[in-house]
Amino acid sequence: MGTTFTLPDVASLGDLRTYLGRAARVEDGSVRLIADSGVLAVYTAILYPLGLLDELPTVLGLRTFSLAEPATIDAVVPLASLQERLRLLAEAQDAEHAEGADPTRATPIEVELPLEVNTVTWAAISPPRGGWVPLPDVSSELLKRAAKAGIAEVAEAVPSNAGDAIVRRVRSEVWGRPIPMIEHLPAGAGFAGESLGFLGHDPVRVFETGPWSRLTTSRGHVLVKRRAWSLSS
Repeated sequence: MGTTFTLPDVASLGDLRTYLGRAARVEDGSVRLIADSGVLAVYTAILYPLGLLDELPTVLGLRTFSLAEPATIDAVVPLASLQERLRLLAEAQDAEHAEGADPTRATPIEVELPLEVNTVTWAAISPPRGGWVPLPDVSSELLKRAAKAGIAEVAEAVPSNAGDAIVRRVRSEVWGRPIPMIEHLPAGAGFAGESLGFLGHDPVRVFETGPWSRLTTSRGHVLVKRRAWSLSS
């Protein structure tokens, strides 16, 4: 497996930094990177269960990026460490432009991966690559509404000095709840789409395979794995 990937230009670097920055505001642990056939898939965890009694669905964000050079990668790395490396690369690009480099010229940017981590439970859950069946589109507004209502409910239900167990219980109840009028999707799907900046004004395309659902917009994807014992599995 490789330890570096090469983005085609500074715009791609900026897009990746924006995506990771939004993900870090929700869950600042780790990020999974899979590169194959000239494409880099970047998975981030928004929600995931801890233990058998935790009823949170697994909800992942996904952005894909074209690579300037072929690479083969499947690595889980600390999100903060990757962000810092990207920040330094962006600063180097800014310095080059300040010295007179042409900012419109596409310059490939090589990114070296931080050291991997091997204790991330959600990263062992791999969404399928094929077999997706299209379902009817859903409204972005319904997803946004579910996200905003859930955020307000969590904030109201969790006291400022609440322990970890109480916070997780409330989050499980709120984000595992079906979205009104879109009962096959949990509210956590709307939370992920809104938090990652994937929801615009256009309808959201929905696909399904087995226990997985995928919400797709022009800005990215949200992947949801329902709990194995749920009625909708």
